[in-house]
Amino acid sequence: MIIAQNLIEYQMYKKRRNVRNTYLCFMTEAQLYQLSQWLLKPTKMVIIPHKNPDGDAMGSTLAWQNVMHQLGHEATVLAPNPYPTFLHWMPGHPEVVIYEKDEKRGNQLVADADFIFTLDFNTLKRIDMLGDRVAESKAKKIMIDHHQEPDDYADLMFSEPTIGSTCELVYQILQGLNKNNCINKEVATCIYTGILTDTGSFRFPSVTANTHKAVANLIECGADHSYIHEQIKDTARPDRLKLLGIALQNMVFLNDINAVYIKLSQDELDACHFQKGDAEGFVNYGLSVTGIQIAVLMIEYRHEGVVKFSFRSKGDVAVNTFAKTYFEGGGHINAAGGISKRSLAQTEAYFIESIRAYFSTT
Repeated sequence: MIIAQNLIEYQMYKKRRNVRNTYLCFMTEAQLYQLSQWLLKPTKMVIIPHKNPDGDAMGSTLAWQNVMHQLGHEATVLAPNPYPTFLHWMPGHPEVVIYEKDEKRGNQLVADADFIFTLDFNTLKRIDMLGDRVAESKAKKIMIDHHQEPDDYADLMFSEPTIGSTCELVYQILQGLNKNNCINKEVATCIYTGILTDTGSFRFPSVTANTHKAVANLIECGADHSYIHEQIKDTARPDRLKLLGIALQNMVFLNDINAVYIKLSQDELDACHFQKGDAEGFVNYGLSVTGIQIAVLMIEYRHEGVVKFSFRSKGDVAVNTFAKTYFEGGGHINAAGGISKRSLAQTEAYFIESIRAYFSTT
């Protein structure tokens, strides 16, 4: 990890800025100094979210791109694959390059980059083949992420698992760089979107007073919270609501371990003309039931040969370790993901057996 090499010079820099932000530790302040030096002159940048990017991934990358443009850099958001249509309204969306659709251009962008920013993920496995190109690149690599157990691929790492979203971390970095003046309406909108979506509309325990202070400033900077909520929550297609009805009918309770799970087959997805993002938030319905501590959503993607999991929990029930142990996954204590390469029927049987074994003894 690169930090300021000349600590005397760094202390002079800190004194000039009159830093009072106790949110960030000394090491992060040293990293901020290094980043500030790299941003002094125009460069070529690629900004990458994780595969199947969500609101936090796209919010953080689009916000960072906007700020980098303001600072004179040539910055491009390169998404590994398409993202849900309910995020296409976001400022900067039309300029996003989709690697899956234009691999040649994506490879050239990575090859030409002076800096590569990876946001909302901390292992290059999360971006599949694009990760190989990033690993080969001679560009400086900067990670900005809030997930646990980061890999050691970045030259500069901003990693803070206690923060509820990468967008909030981006906000704090901009404050640390004294770039609040760069948080225009578009940047504020993108950051607010990521915080809103990754905190479950501010319901998760990771939300703190700092989160609300950040949101207050974002609104002051032009974020229209009512409009953003409408774009995210109130634009469902009828087929999505039909799929939600099927999901709720499929809900199974495991009362002995205070858990609930939902399964959706490929046939059920097809019957509802499934689009990417249609199942967003379905897993949270299980947690709304009194007494339930664990909620799980498993979806069959037959063309990919996998069943994908979303895990949610309350309190100190650690679904990330369960996902890592049994389903090649991981994430946060209360929000994680995973996959199974078994059939849906085999996956369901294995899941019931494993979750009972794990949570009845831990």
